[in-house]
Amino acid sequence: MDLITLAGEPWAEYGLLDSGNGRKLERYGRYRFVRPEPQALWAPASDDWDAHGEFVPASDEEGGGRWTFDKPVPREGWSLAWEEARFTAHTTPFRHLGFFPDMAPVWHWMRGRIAGMADPECMNLFGYTGVGTLALAAAGARMVHVDASKKSVEAARANAALSGMEDRPVRWIVEDAGKFVAREVRRGRRYDGIILDPPKWGRGPNGEVWKLEEGLPDLIADCRRLLDGESRFLFLTVYAVRMSALAIGELVRQHFADLGGTVECGELTVREEARGLLLPTAIFARWSR
Repeated sequence: MDLITLAGEPWAEYGLLDSGNGRKLERYGRYRFVRPEPQALWAPASDDWDAHGEFVPASDEEGGGRWTFDKPVPREGWSLAWEEARFTAHTTPFRHLGFFPDMAPVWHWMRGRIAGMADPECMNLFGYTGVGTLALAAAGARMVHVDASKKSVEAARANAALSGMEDRPVRWIVEDAGKFVAREVRRGRRYDGIILDPPKWGRGPNGEVWKLEEGLPDLIADCRRLLDGESRFLFLTVYAVRMSALAIGELVRQHFADLGGTVECGELTVREEARGLLLPTAIFARWSR
């Protein structure tokens, strides 16, 4: 099994400007923000970080905190774009800005896997605000977008409208991801590709409790049952958890051994504009043919 690094490069409306001393400075369109980054163990390229706002973490380990602002920032958000997908960025209580820019190389990779296919169908589990869904829909995929949060699915649908893709073939599903996938297995459904970004912990719309270490093996097993010899990919990302890329890579390898193809695992990173160094953000495992 190959261990690799995927590097997110800066694009017109996003860039990692600098990082160090446990923080990072990023640009989101015309706005610049400082956020905590425990993996930025090095010194920053510059001590002069001119930002519109900063997320100040709480003293506990539960991920809380608050935003502070030195310059005006639209509280209702502002529009950004990646390729054909347009979406609203805004400062959320969860320290991110409504999407995950380090996923850009993943969006490119998935589009490459379905290139040339006639009417592919893909699923985005834990789909959040839908940028990955729109990236695939723009490439011609029929999509199933699943998230337990009604608010997130509403934001994803708004992003589809902002992108002029409200009429694309997308099923918007508000449901616990594990329950939905298990039901799709019972229905005998199949997909050409699946992307999933499960949280460390979560709660479904009917009170279902999700714990990554407990739920991931069964979820990957059910995802495998939705893919077949004609399918093209599965991409799994894991953030903010003490888990190895090799561990999730072996999990995927065992479940997909009978399908052939290639299993790879490694780290998602973002390339810093100041020095070109790579800042690690998440681990991943992927299967493709």
